Amino acid sequence: MAKPQQTNAVPENRPSRPDQGHQHDQNLSGTFVSVMILGAFLLVTWVGVFLLFLSRG
Repeated sequence: MAKPQQTNAVPENRPSRPDQGHQHDQNLSGTFVSVMILGAFLLVTWVGVFLLFLSRG
């Protein structure tokens, strides 16, 4: 009887991924800058709409 094939098996002579476990060491400064720009845009938009509301009231 034939053995079922293992699709996720790692050969024993090859180490598993060397970068495994170091995924949290990425540089996220671009993400931080993008979030700050988006937050500033939302804040400026909210203040603009609020001032428009006050001027029409």
